Parts: sequence; C-alpha cells; structure tokens
Amino acid sequence: MLTKRIIPCLDVKDGRTVKGTNFVNLRDAGDPVDLGEIYALRGADELVFLDITATVEKRKTLSEMVRRIAHRINIPFTVGGGVSDIRDVEMLLNSGADKITINSAAFKRPSLISDLARNFGSQCVVLAIDTKKESDGVWWVYLQGGRIRANETCITWARRGVDLGAGEILVTSMDHDGTKHGFALDITRTLSTELPVPVIASGGAGQMNHFTDVFQIAKADAALAASIFHFGEIEIRALKTYLKERSINVRI
Repeated sequence: MLTKRIIPCLDVKDGRTVKGTNFVNLRDAGDPVDLGEIYALRGADELVFLDITATVEKRKTLSEMVRRIAHRINIPFTVGGGVSDIRDVEMLLNSGADKITINSAAFKRPSLISDLARNFGSQCVVLAIDTKKESDGVWWVYLQGGRIRANETCITWARRGVDLGAGEILVTSMDHDGTKHGFALDITRTLSTELPVPVIASGGAGQMNHFTDVFQIAKADAALAASIFHFGEIEIRALKTYLKERSINVRI
C-alpha cells in the first residue's frame, strides 16, 4: 500500500510566504526557504511553493528562490506560478525543482500539458485546479487565482488533463480554502476514484481528523495544508502519529 503524503504549501508573494482565506485577506507567514527547511526536518513528505501572483502580474517564478530551496531541503518539492512554456519548466527543473504545477496557462492552452509531459515526463507535471461549488451543485473550474470562472467542470477538466499527460492532480476548493472546516470530501473523492493518477487535496484543513477524513473517506493520495503548519497549530510529526494510530499508512 502506498503511503499517504503530508504536504505543506507555501504561497509566495513578493518573496514572502502568505496565507489568506478564500484566496483573499493575505497575511505574512515568514520566509519560504526557512519554512521549507523546517518542514523538511519535521517530517513533511513533499513541499509545494506557489508564486500566487505570478500569473496575474505576468511574472516568472524566480529561479533564484528555487535554487535556495534546493540547497536547503532534502525532500521533493513542486513549484508553480506563471509557468507558461517549456522554457519556464526547464529553468525551474534545472534550478532544482522536482515537479512543476500548471494552472491557468494549461487551461488556456491544453497542449502545454502534453508538451511538458513529452519533454520532461508526466511525473513532473502537476495539474492544479482551483474549483468552486456553485448553486447548481456543480464544481466549476476557476482561473487567474480564482478570479475568473471557466466554462468547464472540475471533473471534466481533470479527466482531460490526465489524458493529455498530467501525472498528478492538485485540487483546491475555493469554498474551503483557509476556513479550517475540513477538506471538500465530495469532489476529492470523485477525482480520486475516477482518475488513474494521484490526487492531492487542498483547502480547509484545520484539525487532525480532517486529514483522516480526506484519506479514508475521500481516498486522497496526499493532503496539502498551509496555515495550520505555518502558525504552529498542528505539528507534522504529531499529525503523522495520529494518522498512524488510525491505520493510515504514513511515513514516520
């Protein structure tokens, strides 16, 4: 049985880690490189670094920060934000990233997914999907940092992304983001049971039992969280011990 992964996420804005609620009201959480090193030492399985304003501001994720991260940690890490072509990915991977995540650019040009998978391997390509459940009961895709609703459902886009070569899906519920009320179990379970690639659940972690639910009920392969780790509300080793005691296979 594959181990379930615990992944701290560091949203980076102007070189600092930030965290908000429902994608707004950001507050400072520290230096991303320092935090990344701490999480690696405390038992995180992987890390995700997202330059949350790169796409909006038409900037590229800074390769210098990626180099600093690579020199300081010894676990896999994924980088995203403003990734729009093969040159971006080549720069990030050469700087030390293990995987890259693509979001808005991939939706606007789906062939980007297949281009990246062909050049670097599907295992390097994480398709990030920001999604929100509307009044019609359907989970719709949102782009540009959650600013624009796309005319496609989350599950349809996820299936298409996997068919094009995405090796992993990172699904973030905008409704749950930063609320600490628990993960979006319904859409996560739908993706986890219908897709042939790993699914990372993001948005809503607030208590240890939320991780139990997302692994046991929603069948996620990994769970991503931010503020509960950044502000010391849950310690990674304690979380893993808690999960292990509930028969969830994690790496201690």
